[in-house]
Amino acid sequence: MDGSGDLKNAGPAQNYDGPPDYRVVGRHGVFPQTSHDEIARLNFLAHMNRHLSTRVMPHVKTAWDQRAEPKFQKDAGRAPSDRHEVRKALLKDPTFQTWSALRRMTMEQRQQAGRWTTIRQAEALAAQTRDLTEGDARLQLNPALPIPRYVSAVDHHCMPGSYHTELFPGDVSGAANYDHAIFATTGGMLGRYSDGGGQAVVKWVAKNLPDLKPTRILEIGATLGQNLVPIAKAFPEAEVVAVDVGGPVLRYGLARAKSMGVENLTCVQADGSDLSMFPDESFDWIQTTMFLHELSYSSMRAIFSETYRLLKPGGVVLHVEQPQYAAGMPLFEQAMRDWDAFYNNEPFWSTLHEIDIDAYLTTAGFDAGKLIHGGVTAVVEKEIFPDAADDDSEDYGRKAAWHVIGARK
Repeated sequence: MDGSGDLKNAGPAQNYDGPPDYRVVGRHGVFPQTSHDEIARLNFLAHMNRHLSTRVMPHVKTAWDQRAEPKFQKDAGRAPSDRHEVRKALLKDPTFQTWSALRRMTMEQRQQAGRWTTIRQAEALAAQTRDLTEGDARLQLNPALPIPRYVSAVDHHCMPGSYHTELFPGDVSGAANYDHAIFATTGGMLGRYSDGGGQAVVKWVAKNLPDLKPTRILEIGATLGQNLVPIAKAFPEAEVVAVDVGGPVLRYGLARAKSMGVENLTCVQADGSDLSMFPDESFDWIQTTMFLHELSYSSMRAIFSETYRLLKPGGVVLHVEQPQYAAGMPLFEQAMRDWDAFYNNEPFWSTLHEIDIDAYLTTAGFDAGKLIHGGVTAVVEKEIFPDAADDDSEDYGRKAAWHVIGARK
């Protein structure tokens, strides 16, 4: 490898466990059909993502330690002062360039592979979804809803059309793409139904909030509701409401849930910053799961205010996200975690992770003495899927492990 640094000791992460074969993925009633070649593409991309995170990324850290950081200090006469200086220094390094280019390419290929699979059967998927949802009062769409700019202006994580675009009335091909091909992005670490986050939240609530007996549960930014389905199953007597601005993901999500035997889920198309269709103090539990990083300053403030208004006294709000960039987090780690903001179409990612979320919660009205902090890891079938909790590699944001930040009213 060219350059002034000696990278010969940059050994790969140990105990590499590849993803399971795509054919073990759970198939519900509106899951896309996949051919031999389509499965092969997704398997390749899943392994490539896993390879980049466990085998290639350690070399990026070595390149920083042995080459890029010493060069920065020599040129600047000081250490980097923030993550942005680290990122800009890494941009000049061939190891980071290679890793970053491969990671972006793999994400683009994952989107194109998944999109092709669903577009070729778009009419059939729309018909299957319509058969399960047409006339169902639990699907409450609002085609006139303005799509907020933080959604409409970005193809999030390189997904064409983001969450809200439909190619024809009733189209769910984008939602089906998100659903069936997220396996390739995560390397299968979220389980058969990509609901490891929801399973983990259910387990965490049972352990840490055993007195929580909700009758009404709301998830804001629910997309397909894949993380809400385990919650609905865990509380079958509760009314569970999924809110999202995207009509296609809600249409597909309700069909998906019903085909899996979940009957207590309602899907409402609405902007989380204005949930005036719901009365004050009407929910026991409000949830977001890896959603805050796709917002904006103003929308996040409004959503936090709405969650305070909507919660009953004693109710709980839980936000599941990647960790904040606290003072103790190394600048290299912060810069690597920032990759999604600059190269994966997640423009609010960097900003969100430096915000004082506790302060946002207290400004919304929550008592500082009732804030909640915790952590969850994906709960999946360990005999088939890699266990995120036992994985000692570090991929700075891709591992199926998250922080929980919230409050009790």
